[in-house]
Parts: sequence; C-alpha cells; structure tokens
Amino acid sequence: MTALSDADKTYLNERGYEYEEAASDGHAGVVIKRRPLPTDRFHEAEADVLIILPPRYPLVPPDMFYLLPWVRLKVNNVFPRAANQPFSFGGQKWQRWSRHEKDWRPGVDGIWTMLKRVEHALEIAA
Repeated sequence: MTALSDADKTYLNERGYEYEEAASDGHAGVVIKRRPLPTDRFHEAEADVLIILPPRYPLVPPDMFYLLPWVRLKVNNVFPRAANQPFSFGGQKWQRWSRHEKDWRPGVDGIWTMLKRVEHALEIAA
C-alpha cells in the first residue's frame, strides 16, 4: 500500500530521511526512523515517528503523529500534554500525540508540512 506521493518521496530522499511506508489494520502510514529529539526536552535522544496518511492524502491532511519509544519530559518525567494514549500499529503500541491540522492546503502541503508540525510540537512540548 503506497500512500506517499512522488513529491513526498523526493523530499524525504533528498533530505536523507530514513523512512518506510507501512500498513496496519487498514491504516497506511510512513515511519520516519530515528528522528532526533530536542535533548533539552526529553530523556530519549531519538524516536521513530509514525504519520498515518488518510485515504485521500495529500488532499486530506494527516491528523496526529505517534512516537516509539514513548517519551517523557525531562523537567518533570511526565508525558507531554495530549501525548499519553496508545495507538496500535504494526504490532506495537505507539505514543499518540494528539495534534490536529486546521490549515492544510491541498495541492501545496505534503509530508514536509507534517514534519514541520511534528518538529514544532516536539520543540514546545510541555
């Protein structure tokens, strides 16, 4: 099941992302492998990032993202806000980060947009 567009694949390949397309329980997604995490925020240095791609992607935006391993904030050792629920995918329980898209621009946005949103969410995690 291929859900990434050619533009998405080009973007990921040109920037050296290690990724894999995956499917589980009727969901298509992309796993960004070993994404570095902000060292001042989390105990973990890196995590895999799962982005579920909806059936009409890229006309329809991805909704949330998921991490493995689960991460906690360094400052107080708790899960970040709205990031404490599991999501089953590929036989594993991913940490769901409930972040919802409101400003998706069909025909303009792609995986690069979602990765910027993931980066931002990780940088401001509280």
